[in-house]
Amino acid sequence: MNRLFGRSKSTEPAPSITDCIAGVDSRAESIDKKIQRLEQELVKYRDQMKKMRDGPAKNAVKQKALRVLKQKKMYESQSENLRTQAFNMEQANYATQSLKDTHATVVAMKAGVKQMQKEFKKINISEIDDIQDDMADMLEMSEEVQEALGRSYGTPDIDESELEAELEALGDEIALDDDTSYLDDAVKAPAAPDREPGADSVEVTNKDGILVDEFGLPKIPQSSQI
Repeated sequence: MNRLFGRSKSTEPAPSITDCIAGVDSRAESIDKKIQRLEQELVKYRDQMKKMRDGPAKNAVKQKALRVLKQKKMYESQSENLRTQAFNMEQANYATQSLKDTHATVVAMKAGVKQMQKEFKKINISEIDDIQDDMADMLEMSEEVQEALGRSYGTPDIDESELEAELEALGDEIALDDDTSYLDDAVKAPAAPDREPGADSVEVTNKDGILVDEFGLPKIPQSSQI
């Protein structure tokens, strides 16, 4: 039956670039482990040759070391190639992802513009202008109402020149209130007495019984002052 109708094609999805990168990295890590084992083997052979004398035995160990070193160089070349492949695929994957992100951004911007256009159709510029005009009219009417409510009635007409004269007179009164010349009389007033009243009429004598004045000097009799 398969020969007549053929086999059905495989329906398995093709591996993604991310899967390929993971596979290459895994192979490179496996090779790196082999390189480490070979390096350990080379160290062992090198230590053996240091302890051996020149001769067939030492040459045999040297040949083994050269063979291991050759394998190590081969694995290192393979590891380098795999790392380069993984790097190239990562660069391609980055570029692909950047393009996807750019496409998603463009799609989102288109959707946003369409939504803005849809919402803008709901707005009428003329209606907004009318609303602004109506608001200005209402504010003006409100000011007129406030002025009308604040209007005063029965206020007598007063000449402006009379008001200015009264204002100047009011300033003079304030200046008079600020006059402090009356304090000069208080400064010129005599000092308060520092002795009790009638102290001058009291006779004071010294220790010898002689009358003295306020300075402690003997008083001159009245008869001698002629």
